[in-house]
Amino acid sequence: QVQLAESGGGLVQSGGSLRLSCIYSITHSNVNAIGWSRQAPGKERELVAAVTFDEITKYSDSVKGRFTISRDNTKNTVYLQMNSLKPEDTAVYYCNAGLYVYGGYHPSRAYWGQGTQVTVSL
Repeated sequence: QVQLAESGGGLVQSGGSLRLSCIYSITHSNVNAIGWSRQAPGKERELVAAVTFDEITKYSDSVKGRFTISRDNTKNTVYLQMNSLKPEDTAVYYCNAGLYVYGGYHPSRAYWGQGTQVTVSL
């Protein structure tokens, strides 16, 4: 079983920073990575970053160099540090759990948090 809970969203001006947190609980599951996805109004859901339990990280091209994903084992928490935010980063951000295999991250359909809103103003 996997439980995920996001926090840390909010309103920020363009160029600003936010840090999202995802507290996770994983029992009796074969997931080996946690990721962050986002969905803006009228757009498809986009995977932005993922981190494996072996600390391998992956980023989408749209956030590479601006966002950093990290994991704190002691707190069962994954963070998404978002810097140099742009209005196009505005979206609901979701934490998810899945498998990292063959160099790619594949979120499970079943393991998603409720989402947290990030709004970046001009």
